[in-house]
Amino acid sequence: MKNYLLLGILLLVACNGKSPSKKSVVSENEADTKAVSLYILGTVQDGGSPHIGCKRECCAALFSNPDASRKVVSLGVVDHEKEKSYLFEATPDITSQMKSLKEFTQKETETPNGIFLTHAHIGHYTGLQYFGREALGAKQVPVYAMPQMKSFLESNGPWNQLVTLENISIQEMENEMRVQLTSNLSVIPFIVPHRDEYSETVGFKIIGPSKTALFIPDIDKWSKWEKNIIDEIKVVDYAFLDASFYDGAEINNRDISEIPHPFVVESLHLFQQLPENEKRKIHFIHFNHTNPLLNKESNQYREVIQQGYNIAGFKEKIDL
Repeated sequence: MKNYLLLGILLLVACNGKSPSKKSVVSENEADTKAVSLYILGTVQDGGSPHIGCKRECCAALFSNPDASRKVVSLGVVDHEKEKSYLFEATPDITSQMKSLKEFTQKETETPNGIFLTHAHIGHYTGLQYFGREALGAKQVPVYAMPQMKSFLESNGPWNQLVTLENISIQEMENEMRVQLTSNLSVIPFIVPHRDEYSETVGFKIIGPSKTALFIPDIDKWSKWEKNIIDEIKVVDYAFLDASFYDGAEINNRDISEIPHPFVVESLHLFQQLPENEKRKIHFIHFNHTNPLLNKESNQYREVIQQGYNIAGFKEKIDL
């Protein structure tokens, strides 16, 4: 019997060209973690960095020596298993952000399978212009938008031309209603208070096979929201939160009532009693060009990190 067993093993080696090996055992959690990934494709507020008309030190050197990591706020999400990719926000930097997103996928085309919009402020939707006949000439790219945002795009040029020419196909979302993208990935929009001149504003819950991310790049103040941000952080694994301004001093030349956001110092005070594991979920994002958190050498950057929080960085990857 032993001789027959040895002969069988030798025949298997001869046929396969290698000796038999043990199968690797992958847990469900490991497999799920690798199925969907989130990539940070931009961290800066709508106007970018360097900022138009800026004469401050924060922008002076960047006009002559641009920083390739200074992209307007955007996330990319890839379902590797289903070979689908999605972009959150259509920013003025969408050309390079789509190229970056393709680097993380196996797709032949760099056009994402869908684009999710939070609201109608320039850093969050104007990148759609590049899908038109003057540029990409795209074909029915799904654009997920809330009702007022959909109406705004359909009723105003040049965006309505994208609809008429079927460069984009607007998919209407509903508040708190899940959008199932693949068996591994879904998205839930939720309304937040903001300067809604042209459309409502939403954040998103991005739900992967094993983890969930909260994305709120714009909100007026945490206290104005009907929900409790601390409770919302508790039920997710990651929270990408509005950090437009570190404090009021950096924008002393503007009326803050015109551009309300939660100051980082206000958020730090609000979150100070959170346990360490909850603080680690928080990734500050959407930085104005004046925000010292854009500078890793600043005292403010070091202070935020020392307190246990994260500061979103360009092309960082998180598995969901």
